[in-house]
Amino acid sequence: MKPHTAPQLLIKFQRIVRAALLVGAGLVAPMLACAVTSVSRTESSFSLKADTTFYTVDTGAGLVFKVRRFDTGLSRQSAGDIASLVFEGVQYQDAAQGSQVNSGFDYLYNGVKAVDVDAVQVDADHIRVTVTAGQLIHYYLAERGKPRIYMSTYFTREPDTLNLARYIVRVPIKVLPNGPKPSDLRGSTGAIEAHDVFGMPNGETRSKHYSNSRLKDWQYFGATGSHVGMWMVRGDNEGNSGGPFYRSLLNQGTDTHQELTYIINYGEGQTEPLRTGILNSYTLVFTHGETPTAIDTSWFANMSLAGYVGPEGRGCVAGVGIAGRDRTHHYTVGFSNAKAQYWTDAADSNGHFAIKGLLPGDYTMTIYKNELAVDTLPVSVAAGRTTTLHTIEIAGDPSTAAALWRIGDWDGTPAEFLNGDKVTRMHPSDVRMAPWSTPQFDIGVSKATDFPAYQWKAVNGSIQIRFTLTQAQMANYVLRAGITTAFANGRPTVMVNGHRAPIPAASHQPSTRTLTVGSYRGNNTMFSFPIPASALVIGTNTVTLGIASGTSGEKFLSPGVAYDAVDFIRAP
Repeated sequence: MKPHTAPQLLIKFQRIVRAALLVGAGLVAPMLACAVTSVSRTESSFSLKADTTFYTVDTGAGLVFKVRRFDTGLSRQSAGDIASLVFEGVQYQDAAQGSQVNSGFDYLYNGVKAVDVDAVQVDADHIRVTVTAGQLIHYYLAERGKPRIYMSTYFTREPDTLNLARYIVRVPIKVLPNGPKPSDLRGSTGAIEAHDVFGMPNGETRSKHYSNSRLKDWQYFGATGSHVGMWMVRGDNEGNSGGPFYRSLLNQGTDTHQELTYIINYGEGQTEPLRTGILNSYTLVFTHGETPTAIDTSWFANMSLAGYVGPEGRGCVAGVGIAGRDRTHHYTVGFSNAKAQYWTDAADSNGHFAIKGLLPGDYTMTIYKNELAVDTLPVSVAAGRTTTLHTIEIAGDPSTAAALWRIGDWDGTPAEFLNGDKVTRMHPSDVRMAPWSTPQFDIGVSKATDFPAYQWKAVNGSIQIRFTLTQAQMANYVLRAGITTAFANGRPTVMVNGHRAPIPAASHQPSTRTLTVGSYRGNNTMFSFPIPASALVIGTNTVTLGIASGTSGEKFLSPGVAYDAVDFIRAP
């Protein structure tokens, strides 16, 4: 098959299948009522071998990989690493550094260097390699006749040297050159922010962070080379944190490496505590350039994996419908507790939803209008049972309040604003961005695309909105400013004509960078500013939006916010 070119590739992200078909028609086998796919035994080379240095696994499908048994004492080489990845005679693993969790299994926990590696052929068709490091267990699994490395990671305490957990496949760039452009750093002029955002000679920007996509929108990502494709296919991601719209890096292409990065738990832009004590499964798939086909993992039940919970130990939730929806938006239903997270799509026709494979327990169910939470309620899940919910009437959509004027839409994103279509894949300084300092916004004349998606104290610290009032419209009002996230405790301030509204307290937001690393996701917050009639005039009125914060910074690292919507409603 002819290999993909870079324009054809760019990571063909796929949306998660909807409602009751949450995973049943996707790339991972259904959690309930799965039919076990038969396994071919036509390949005679399927084998596990051991020597003093490696466990060598031949999948019988052209893929042979080696797992390092003992520590070499070298940086980026640890026991438990994949040290060799040979597919159809070509080596895809960098010999100088392994593919591994974080920076190596011997560097996961402070004070823990010991790594134990064991391997066994479980049955005629399956091999398991087990890596144990501190409170983390990682599995490499092979199935006869499949050019794949199935992986599962389980830990009861978050790795604390980096305070995150991710598996990185490190491949020499010359054999896997075609990855997503936003995270391809080749030819850059150097870092323009920290050590991970780079400028290009033409004024564009690149970063590993810009390979992101909303978690619910992708099922696999990868890169291609000559007659080869390498793909990371995710499981249900129940052990991650951040919910269905969480964005994190997936790939980085450098002068030397193509790095495929599967995020298990990540520290950047987190909106909730990281989850532990749950099995996280994902698969490295080799193809001849084509995207991966369906993957059956029902046989994991026989692999004695720590933390594995089979279909019989899980439950379902089904909702008859959701009333009060805005038909111009799509709705997602999320489920979360301290242990796990899940989500499914609501049908556009009537809001019906169904989801399988939830661990038993009590959950907060959240209904999202696009990305804005508009209702929550408690839901209990029991193993082997379906929890059925009657029609839910949405109770918390701010759009239902009549507004004198409204800029944008209450949907949990800044996508409709100026540069809102670009912020996830480039730095705010990128030449493709329109200027962030904008002219005065005139209600009734200006469009949403004239209002900046982001505001920083040191960049566009004053945004003016002009509107008119008649005598009949004179009253007490509330100006509502909604943000999706904030950086450095930034929050909006409001002045109407000469009246300054009280400065609000900072909202709870991620402590890391977000606005400059491709994510507007945070904890959506609405700030309400009372505006008395005495502050208003018949005729032209001017609102000035600023940014308050107890901290400072330069340019795009100064305190800032991402806007969801701004409106002006009568005071109750």
